[in-house]
Amino acid sequence: MAKRSDQTRVLIYSHDSFGLGHLRRCRAIAHDLVENHKDMSVLILSGSPIIGSFDFRSRVDFVRVPGVIKLRNGEYTSLNLHIDTEETLAMRASIIEHTAETFDPDLLIVDKEPLGLRGEAKATLEMLKARGTPLALGLRDVMDEPALLAPEWERKNVLPALEDLYDHIWIYGLPQICEPLKGIDLPRGVRSKMAYTGYLPRSVSTGGGPAAAPFDEPHVLVTPGGGGDGEDMVDWVLTAYEADRKMPHPALIVMGPFMQRERQADFIGRAEMLDDVEIITFDAHMENLIEAAVGVVAMGGYNTFCEILSFDKRAVLVPRTRPRMEQYIRVSRAEDLGLVRMLEDDGHRPPSAMIRALRALPAQPKPSEIVVPGLLEGLVNVNRLVDAAVDRAPTPTLRARQSA
Repeated sequence: MAKRSDQTRVLIYSHDSFGLGHLRRCRAIAHDLVENHKDMSVLILSGSPIIGSFDFRSRVDFVRVPGVIKLRNGEYTSLNLHIDTEETLAMRASIIEHTAETFDPDLLIVDKEPLGLRGEAKATLEMLKARGTPLALGLRDVMDEPALLAPEWERKNVLPALEDLYDHIWIYGLPQICEPLKGIDLPRGVRSKMAYTGYLPRSVSTGGGPAAAPFDEPHVLVTPGGGGDGEDMVDWVLTAYEADRKMPHPALIVMGPFMQRERQADFIGRAEMLDDVEIITFDAHMENLIEAAVGVVAMGGYNTFCEILSFDKRAVLVPRTRPRMEQYIRVSRAEDLGLVRMLEDDGHRPPSAMIRALRALPAQPKPSEIVVPGLLEGLVNVNRLVDAAVDRAPTPTLRARQSA
């Protein structure tokens, strides 16, 4: 094994089969860790096909494993390589294990999937566990409705991993808002590993800078996140602006990099006919665009929700309900607390409903007007938890002896 430097090393693994949520959450954590630890380096292992579009701070880097995508029937296939799915998964598992073995982290943080995509991270977890490396599982505030999550985790044989492999389970939210593992019969030993951090706050990006906002006046930002399942929401907003030519604010629509090309072309054509709507495909600095907006229309994914809270923006959220109820659970609870307004999509989407929501947006209370103790203390607490985990970990020399 190569001689280790004195720097602390954190490895973050995210399967990232589709979308932007996992990558943006891991990036936010990595950036804050190196900001607060001058002797720390963070390496992100990701399957995101667009990870290279983002900028990373000094002492944060990434390794991209071959991408896969989930089909409508639930099966996975290679994203770009014309090879068998099992070959792709075997290649990913090999890269993950070799990277972890060579990087020799002082801590591994796994995002959401306890064993990785189709169990691809299990061998790596076992290898690092044998070395004495502390292992942490990071979960967003909502996973899915309990009736679906419990059988999914049983099928994936997750509980033995939580009992035998993981030292820590960190939940990036608050129990008074959402309990992601509610309804699952967790052993006492697993529950003792759980810690709620609060939501992960975001800040304005200083690297590279986004495209300039097209409006000098107050405007609404419309974002479906990655865009792979947000066409209906964007269509609903466009239909509202087409029906009402006297909206209180113009709209900037960011379609997302994963939206179908045909739908993108249709939306761009419609926006060109409206003088109060501008549309772009993607911007890696969404924090800056949200900060510049007077309000937000979005679907209610974890990262967008954190940004709405962080920049104290009034928001209308249209959560998806398929294939998971995750967004609906989060948004409905946030609406109950008065943090956002929810607009349910029942499949009909009358323009009048979106028009009313957009016209009422300026009068909504801001999230800061609702007091929720500890709401945005996620990164402060993640730093504390990382410090505690690394302080209790064996030294690199001891780990090398244990693995010999």
